[in-house]
Amino acid sequence: MRYISTRGQTAPLGFSEAVATGLAPDGGLFLPEQLPDLRGRWPGWAGLSYADLCFEFLRLFATDIPAVEFREIVRRSYTKFARTEIAPLRRLANGLYVLELFHGPTLAFKDFALQLLGNLYERQCRVRQETINVLGATSGDTGAAAIHGLLGKPGTAIFILYPDGRVSPLQERQMTCTGAENVHAIAVDGTFDDAQAALKEIFGDQDFRVRHRLSAVNSINLARVLAQCVYYLHAWLHLSAAEQAKVEFVVPTGNFGNILAGWMLQQMGVPISGFKVATNQNDILYRFFTTGDYRVGQVAPSLAPSMDIQAASNFERYLYYRMGCDGAKVRAIMREFKTNGGCRFTELDRGTFTASHCDDGEIPGIIQRVKQAYGYIVDPHTACAFRDLNPQRVNIVLATASPAKFPETIQSATGEVPVDPSLEVLKAKPVIKHRLPATAAAIRSFIEAHAV
Repeated sequence: MRYISTRGQTAPLGFSEAVATGLAPDGGLFLPEQLPDLRGRWPGWAGLSYADLCFEFLRLFATDIPAVEFREIVRRSYTKFARTEIAPLRRLANGLYVLELFHGPTLAFKDFALQLLGNLYERQCRVRQETINVLGATSGDTGAAAIHGLLGKPGTAIFILYPDGRVSPLQERQMTCTGAENVHAIAVDGTFDDAQAALKEIFGDQDFRVRHRLSAVNSINLARVLAQCVYYLHAWLHLSAAEQAKVEFVVPTGNFGNILAGWMLQQMGVPISGFKVATNQNDILYRFFTTGDYRVGQVAPSLAPSMDIQAASNFERYLYYRMGCDGAKVRAIMREFKTNGGCRFTELDRGTFTASHCDDGEIPGIIQRVKQAYGYIVDPHTACAFRDLNPQRVNIVLATASPAKFPETIQSATGEVPVDPSLEVLKAKPVIKHRLPATAAAIRSFIEAHAV
């Protein structure tokens, strides 16, 4: 299978090359040249373990890696999860489930893709006999998961940009207290969007990118989205036939990568009824799916910091399909967005997507109500997904992070202090971070000095 850019000006690449490249040279994002049809395949996948299901699904895409080798890569990627189910589907009530995606090494859903991506990078270094420098921007959980996917791996260095003072203290400690020599946590002035803009500018410098063998670890990396498709399929296969027919996945999202993975699975023939985009007070995606207006606003720091995003990178992949896979149309829209800070669409996909938003004043109350109603504690991001659930659907809420990463918010809402041993250990370790302005020039200089 080959992979093409959403902007249509990059030659098609194989899977491994597309993963290694990350962001396409024309500024677009890689997608499969053609999505596979799963309708004849998924019935035979029911009952598989999570790792085996992941292998069966992803081998349709990773066609340039020998099957025996790829199966072992996938198997190793899910050995550091605390639960044998990997992604437990918990029933809270009739028609209401929570898909727990926080049992990986950094207690967030990003581990599902980034443990795999770290192993793919390790293979790349071995096969090519060269080093790689991985660059990413994070609003909270991606950075920690990316770092822990590459901890101590030979031939790699990882540079993670995050907005200084705008992630939770424990999220920051997961990035800055590893003690690993190949990890560089960079606290930048400004917002996640500022960090991501600098990252994209750096990847646009082709000479610098090639010279330092840069690869992107954000959800702009195709492997991230494909790996996340699997937990939707895993959950859907665990439902009864009656539930499968009317399920709606409710997804806390900021950068649109998580919910895009589910939507792409639907496009491959898995009959999922719908998806609900659950945003916090930084609600550009809510505004788009309710009014058609996709326009950047001011980022407001929130109790759900991983969703403090205005320019959702993966929205470009969705646009590509909406525009009939026309790269020229995507280029025109992205130019307009960059120039004017927004664009308007007249046709909305209301048959598939609904949306909600939740401000900081509502989050503690929702956490408290969920605890009282179901005896279950959710983190602030997952809390946003419990607003305005559709009683006509079977709702599967994606629980994207452990409540233990946000103890202050949980304590204020419930009186309880959630604890996880892996986070407690970090409190005694020194924080090692590098403060830089959110400019491509400053970050480029830092990479020059520390690249492998």
